[in-house]
Amino acid sequence: MVTLIIKNLKEVELPYRKQVEEIIMDKYDFFQNLFKKYDKDLTMEVIFNRSAATYTVSASIDLKSKKVLVAEENRDPIRAVTKLMNEFKKAVKRQYELERKDYEYKRKNRRK
Repeated sequence: MVTLIIKNLKEVELPYRKQVEEIIMDKYDFFQNLFKKYDKDLTMEVIFNRSAATYTVSASIDLKSKKVLVAEENRDPIRAVTKLMNEFKKAVKRQYELERKDYEYKRKNRRK
């Protein structure tokens, strides 16, 4: 089970908040499905920081082997969140496959 925590969402300008939340919730559904049979309860954190005209968005999740952390910086909050969530999805999937040792399984099949 994955728990979602969004911190400092109020730093995102009001017209963008709903779109940003929708993007995060869309990817959150993917992570719920991916970690359906995972034996550890996970917490996914998305943190927003705004300094001057730049948004810094970071996402993290603490898996069994290590904590996956990705950050993105952009002037447009929607672009920042979209790019962040895509990179975060790739990083988490890669780490999850390493934990499951999918690479060894695939390699053994090729040898036969």
